[in-house]
Amino acid sequence: MSESPSQSQPNPDAPQLPCPSFVATDNPIGEKCDVLIVGLCDDAPLSATAAGVDQALGGVISRLIGQEKLSSDCGESMLIPGVGDEGSQLVLLIGLGEKSKLDREAAFTLTSTAVRSLVSKPHEKWVIALPECFDAVDHDAIVAGTLYGLEGQSIYRTKSPIHVPQTIAIASADAAAIDRGVILGDSINLARRLVNEPASVIYPASFAERAAALATEVGLGCEVWDENRLAEENCRAILAVGAGSDKPPRLVILRHDGGPQGEPPIAIVGKGVTFDSGGLSIKPSDGMVDMKCDMGGAATVVGVMRALAKLGVKKNVIGFCGLAENMVSGSSYKLGDVIVTRSGKTIEILNTDAEGRVVLSDTLDVAIEHQPTAMVDLATLTGACMVALGNEVAGLMTNNQSACDAVIAAARGEGEPVWQLPMFELYNEKVKSKVADIKNIGEGRWGGAITAAKFLENFVGDVPWVHIDIAGPAFADSPKPHRDAGATGVMVRTLVRWIENQAG
Repeated sequence: MSESPSQSQPNPDAPQLPCPSFVATDNPIGEKCDVLIVGLCDDAPLSATAAGVDQALGGVISRLIGQEKLSSDCGESMLIPGVGDEGSQLVLLIGLGEKSKLDREAAFTLTSTAVRSLVSKPHEKWVIALPECFDAVDHDAIVAGTLYGLEGQSIYRTKSPIHVPQTIAIASADAAAIDRGVILGDSINLARRLVNEPASVIYPASFAERAAALATEVGLGCEVWDENRLAEENCRAILAVGAGSDKPPRLVILRHDGGPQGEPPIAIVGKGVTFDSGGLSIKPSDGMVDMKCDMGGAATVVGVMRALAKLGVKKNVIGFCGLAENMVSGSSYKLGDVIVTRSGKTIEILNTDAEGRVVLSDTLDVAIEHQPTAMVDLATLTGACMVALGNEVAGLMTNNQSACDAVIAAARGEGEPVWQLPMFELYNEKVKSKVADIKNIGEGRWGGAITAAKFLENFVGDVPWVHIDIAGPAFADSPKPHRDAGATGVMVRTLVRWIENQAG
């Protein structure tokens, strides 16, 4: 039986996302606050706020610049005394680099960098005057970047190293930009929080419960297939991957009906392996320790669907999350098994640690039944993609160049690095099986990201489809100035923009 959203409740003990109040201000210098955040550019005069602070402080900013003690290089910052009791106690000056090069990526990343330099100390109120340095179309990215800097992986530390102010005032930005930025920032952080939770908290059923509760909150349609419904639907691949766990699999379907009734939807599909031990092809401890992150694709889908609903995007979109826990027990699926998938295609299992594509085989088949006009899947799928592109760049593979070009354009607009890998027909042979239709690994180490995509291509039919391998950028081992280690929420911004572009 499928579960109704009303039957699922969020975990009351789950740590909550940061929730400061955002307000607008047209008087950043005169706004009483703990910290005023001001930007400095290489190739431009001081902004109105920076000039006002400089005058109020007797020319200290100009002197520091003249003495080469203060730099406007990207991300470099300095904290100085504020303008007095009726204004800011402190001023954070942050370098923005060349003004002519400022864009959405810079707005998001540099704001987050500024925020992260302040969160180690408690404050009641910040004023952020960075919008005056950016085009109005990028002001929402400043707000989203603010929230991004307030979220980290230390969600279960008894004394959090991140202090969230009660109020954040945004100067020179209108209410619509602030509202949009809050929605985007919260949606990205939701995806990050789902990934950062331990696997004992986020497993298939609890993930589905959180998705269902979110759907009720924001007005999404939601359907959850439990193990009985999965069996009725012949989702044998999802069931096989989850067979070794005492936590049964789920499939979550989230629906945003923003477009005309009956208009074919866009589909976004996420791999949701809530923990990946490797199964019988068990991983070493070093390779397993972060495998709570293997549901990053499904978390991204939830974040995107939340944003679409809150933004009221005028497009029909359906999100699919294939959820399973890949564990080791007497009931685990085995090497040499042959699985008859929901589509009828058969898979020979030669490595139980290549499980994500197996889960996606059924999930994609469910998605194409909804006759989408285009489909994207996201998965922390292969280490091979990280070998090819590193850990900051997502790999794109496609059966339709126009669809892929549209995703690339959206990613460039948001500053999320992606790179397309080829899908030559010669790779088809590498996933053919002598026992079944296809096998779940290619030929050894070579071209592993592409052969995984070629495996998935068997389950998308003629639907224009883009596969995004986010194994590298979805989870970070170490922090950067603009973000903590842990989950990154990669591709939420890109997919929201991609869908909005199609909505016109």
